Amino acid sequence: MTMKQKTVTVFGGTGFVGSQIIRELADRDFLVKVATRVPERAYDLKPCGFVGQIVPFACNYSDDHSIADAVKGSDYVVNCIGILFERGKRSTFKKAHVETPTAIAKACADQGVERFVHISALGCDAGISNYAKTKLEGEKAIREAFPAATILRPSVIFGQEDNFFNMFAHLARFVPFLPLIGGGKTKFQPVFVGDVADAAIYGLTEKTGKAKGKTYELGGPDIVDFKEIYQKLFKYTGRERSLVSLPFSLAKFEAMFLSLLPNPLLTPDQVESLKTDVIVADDALSFKDMDIHPKSMDIILPMYLKAYRAGGRFSKNFMKA
Repeated sequence: MTMKQKTVTVFGGTGFVGSQIIRELADRDFLVKVATRVPERAYDLKPCGFVGQIVPFACNYSDDHSIADAVKGSDYVVNCIGILFERGKRSTFKKAHVETPTAIAKACADQGVERFVHISALGCDAGISNYAKTKLEGEKAIREAFPAATILRPSVIFGQEDNFFNMFAHLARFVPFLPLIGGGKTKFQPVFVGDVADAAIYGLTEKTGKAKGKTYELGGPDIVDFKEIYQKLFKYTGRERSLVSLPFSLAKFEAMFLSLLPNPLLTPDQVESLKTDVIVADDALSFKDMDIHPKSMDIILPMYLKAYRAGGRFSKNFMKA
């Protein structure tokens, strides 16, 4: 007698974190439904599994019935939906971080889902930005609707397709200096996307159930400020740039204009977020409680940042540093 394969629905599965989680799920032979507004965006994930293992599923995040349809028949659910900036009335922090996750949690409760893992953000309980406040509000709503949910709070996430190191590495190709907002004193504990995916898998598969109803703070082994982040960037790209200290007030003023770009380099709310350190609390549940050993930036960053060296991957200095 063979055991029934578990089905996992992943919301936000076409994003940076979600796609990594789906790859890990496929490796473990789960059947995966990718609940997405545009199913075509999930087609490139299908080769990560065997034929029929990864199924794009059209879902309107604004429709509770559509969300319920996506959850239907699932043993497990993972929510990776999140935005870094707002766009109009349809793409707001309130919608992405509170309303949609709440609807997903309620659907999980109504349909008897065994486990629900939600990706939140480290520092949301202390942050003053709208991003952080809505992340925390979403956590509270999820706890009320589905108390057994496992909530993961990752710090800044890095990896080959990240929008953090890649963005600054790209900027460094064209500008002579980079900003140190607020003097660059904000502390970060960057975490590798693969380790976040492993934490999500732990939340779904931990056999004793001790992950249910728990919140884990996820940070890598390195605690750095913005200046140290830039130094690593310069080391692995070979593009040294001057650093200019920028007061929060001036940065916020400039961000008002930058936020008008189709893909903003900086928004006023992101400036607010830089006023709060993003590091794991001493008394928080973390990777060590999952028996996961997070990878250092110095192991992962060279793998993709060297492509930004002059001459790219064909540079004679590509293998150095």
